[in-house]
Amino acid sequence: MTNHPYRAGWIHYTNVAPILDTLRLPAGVSAITGVPTQMNAALLSGEVDIANISAAEFIRHADTLAALPDFSVSVLGPVYSVNLFHSVPWPELRRVALTAQSATSVALLEVLLRESGVSPVLERAEGTAQDLLASGYDGVLRIGDSALREWYAVVGPLTSATTMTALPHQKGGISVTDLAEKWFELTGHPFVFAVWAYRRAAPPPPELVQAMRVSRREGLGCLSAVARRHGQQLGLPERVIQHYLWNFRYHLEAPDRLGLAEFAAKISPQHAPLLFGPAPG
Repeated sequence: MTNHPYRAGWIHYTNVAPILDTLRLPAGVSAITGVPTQMNAALLSGEVDIANISAAEFIRHADTLAALPDFSVSVLGPVYSVNLFHSVPWPELRRVALTAQSATSVALLEVLLRESGVSPVLERAEGTAQDLLASGYDGVLRIGDSALREWYAVVGPLTSATTMTALPHQKGGISVTDLAEKWFELTGHPFVFAVWAYRRAAPPPPELVQAMRVSRREGLGCLSAVARRHGQQLGLPERVIQHYLWNFRYHLEAPDRLGLAEFAAKISPQHAPLLFGPAPG
């Protein structure tokens, strides 16, 4: 361990609960938490040394950042918590409200709109999907735990006779397009929402990386308990949270890197090479 404190910045949404809930920081490491855009800025400014940041920001700043080789927040197909809520069909979108909380989700939406030949006006606005739709937007991008709750409010409830994958994409005049699912339909690849990046000048101490791997193993090993706890916090059924969590790919495997490379080519064709730290062991 180095003598100066090593600073981490965590985006502690439910989707990383299996990693962060039981993480025990080694001596000499401190941590702060925030939304994706806050942690992106903190890492780039040097306020923190490592953070689970938006994949888009990792790509755009690949000249100064590196990523842990075996950590990600990725999915193959639906993610359930990065959604466009819309009151008109996708091809008819004209005015879309964007959240300011996530760079990657906004970049992903822009790619999907461009690839499908749709060019709505994109505006920053915060609020629930239903409130913003009622105010005149015909599409609203929502992310994270709030998006998961709002998705379930539209498509639920989940009964003993149904599964998450069988829930509808439309109800009560509101359609929900899962952006990760639409990415899979476009590319056939997983989508990487976040990586665990660090400033190249300040690689993480091995003790921290090992603690993260231990915490991930423990969290995935007791996923039902993690789901029960976070379901209670979010006011959602344990079954919903358990499916939501086991759906994630947390290890940045070869298919995930293919998806990340394709996303990088689409949002920043001239990006610097993506650098990953040494493999475990």
